[in-house]
Amino acid sequence: MSRSERSSLLLAGLLATAGVAHFAAPRQFDATIPRALPGKPRTWTYASGVAELALAAGVALPRTRRAAALATAAFFVGVFPANVKLAVDWRHRPASLRTVALARLPLQVPLVLWARGVAKGAEGRS
Repeated sequence: MSRSERSSLLLAGLLATAGVAHFAAPRQFDATIPRALPGKPRTWTYASGVAELALAAGVALPRTRRAAALATAAFFVGVFPANVKLAVDWRHRPASLRTVALARLPLQVPLVLWARGVAKGAEGRS
């Protein structure tokens, strides 16, 4: 298995794990949904879980990998406001929780770059 293939499958695994977590423990994700979004937070939690599962499937399949990886990069950018909300909401929590919330913010950058790298590695193979 090539390094590119391993990277793609690891990204798909991360997305699938996160997608399943949205259904297994939705309450923790509900709290990150920005209040400006219409509807109930649980709807957004489930919708983002479905999106992550769909992206995982797309990234796992060579035929759809490039498009799905680019969509994944956009998804990671799109969920950034939820991470900002979490950091703001947790600013008065214990230091360990604040650290986790703040660490999620810069973590989005390598996730976006990883997804773009997977897309680039899939060029010409789709």
